[in-house]
Amino acid sequence: MSDFPVTALRSVELGTPDLAASVDFYCRVWGLDAIAEMSGKVFLAATGDDFHVLELKQSDRSELRKITFRVRSAEDLKTLFAKTVTAGCATLREPGPADAPSGGERFVIREPQGSVLEFVHGDNRKAGVVVANRPERLAHVNINSAEIDALSKFYRDVLGFRLTDRSKLMAFLRCNDDHHAVVLAEAPVNGLNHIAFLMPDLESVMRGSGWVVDHGYPIGWGVGRHGPGDNVFAYFVDPQGVVVEYTAEVLQVDDDYRVRGPDEWVWPPGRTDHWGIAAPKSDACKKAQISIGFSGA
Repeated sequence: MSDFPVTALRSVELGTPDLAASVDFYCRVWGLDAIAEMSGKVFLAATGDDFHVLELKQSDRSELRKITFRVRSAEDLKTLFAKTVTAGCATLREPGPADAPSGGERFVIREPQGSVLEFVHGDNRKAGVVVANRPERLAHVNINSAEIDALSKFYRDVLGFRLTDRSKLMAFLRCNDDHHAVVLAEAPVNGLNHIAFLMPDLESVMRGSGWVVDHGYPIGWGVGRHGPGDNVFAYFVDPQGVVVEYTAEVLQVDDDYRVRGPDEWVWPPGRTDHWGIAAPKSDACKKAQISIGFSGA
């Protein structure tokens, strides 16, 4: 039975050159709620029980400032911190009280390829409800890596994730029953590829996407159904150039799941998903997927 010290992807922090415009998009168009403000950050919640899933902060450029994971226990938090130090990560915040309205204990590190990772335990939760056509929580974060196998090894050996599938260009890693919480994408530079938000069902992906399109944001890729993870997807580019995804029906796996390799994840010519009806990814989406760097990198 898998033993995961990290139990979930909790939230992501983005830097934005126009904080007001970003807050407006994620609340009015994307379906989140502004739930708190602190230290120049706006905290946004989905409909599930996470206190927040997105933090927005004014910045000189669009950037990925932080990925936050929830940890199973206080002892796991202590053990993970020691392992990240041994692995050569830079310590940005030692274990201690979290400086966010969600509370809990946390530490923050920068992993060797440049992304900032926060690990929290005991953070506040709220009453979660399922609301049609609106995001429940984060589903996964997709990170660009120029050395994908090294970063995959870090997530597995240091953080305790497990590899679920490996396509030609991507590694899929899990920390619970979801097929993946982290996806690593082969790219010429390290950075953010996209952030995926879990919707209640396929109908919500379709209706939510229609709402976003009605507000002037075209679908960048989709609607389709992925191979690894078998999840439904629709990709958009937010006003500041960050790629965000609505997804649903993520495959649930256990230790009996057989990892498939690049030779098994091959599509027929012209097809990029199971259904084969999604239009090719837009140039704007492809450009945005390799344009968002890490804070401080």
